[in-house]
Amino acid sequence: MRHFRVPFLTTLHGRLDLPGLTVLVRGFPNAPFVSISKSQQVPLAEANWGGTVYHGMPPDLLRPCYEPDGYLAFLGRLSPEKGAGAAIRIARHAKMPLRISAKIPRDGSRYFREKIEPQLDEQIRYVGELKDLDKQRFLGGAGALLFAIEWPEPFGLVMIEAMACGTPVIAFRRGSVPEVVENGASGFIVDDESEAVAALSRIDRLDRHQVRQAFERRFLTRRMTDDYLRIYRKLLNRAQGELVPAAAKLQERDHLHAEHVAYR
Repeated sequence: MRHFRVPFLTTLHGRLDLPGLTVLVRGFPNAPFVSISKSQQVPLAEANWGGTVYHGMPPDLLRPCYEPDGYLAFLGRLSPEKGAGAAIRIARHAKMPLRISAKIPRDGSRYFREKIEPQLDEQIRYVGELKDLDKQRFLGGAGALLFAIEWPEPFGLVMIEAMACGTPVIAFRRGSVPEVVENGASGFIVDDESEAVAALSRIDRLDRHQVRQAFERRFLTRRMTDDYLRIYRKLLNRAQGELVPAAAKLQERDHLHAEHVAYR
């Protein structure tokens, strides 16, 4: 992309504490990047960050539900770092039903068979992978979403999907969580399972209308688009500033060449 001499931008979506990534990025010090959360930048602080753009969703993709059924929801990949096991323990201690919706990845089938499936019963139910149309009913009917992650989540789209449904989020303080969840407004940020159980005892204090409003205020596609446009304009202005001196040098070179030909 550098050889085309046009502005470009790369958004990184995954975790960045990966072997070899730092060395790779050092080879392209002028390549601009965008993160999906500020916490995502931490392992790669030396990258040329152009900014952070949080994910956004269309306002009508998921509709709010203000009369939930009262169960707890877990929605995500069934792998240890996503925290399904912790969600089960939290639901047990809180004496609340838990509904687990997830796709079982091929490399996670053993984890499901050995760690999750033996714990399923009337209280803890696995409802399988949901289609997008079913996600509305699943998240909207939940009293809260449990986001008991065990890794530095770069963003966590399911959090804003729940908020779009008016469903508050109980989330561990890891990765992007403090940037996405407004503690005491759109959910509760906790440090361990016991705090999560305690937070569930006061979940009714959160107004589901305010949870939806938090989503509309911070995570709509319009805001995401505006953030990208702002960064694009910055890159274009910088590129134009660099092109002006370059054009002047080319003009001077051509002028000197013309004088040389005329002299000969």
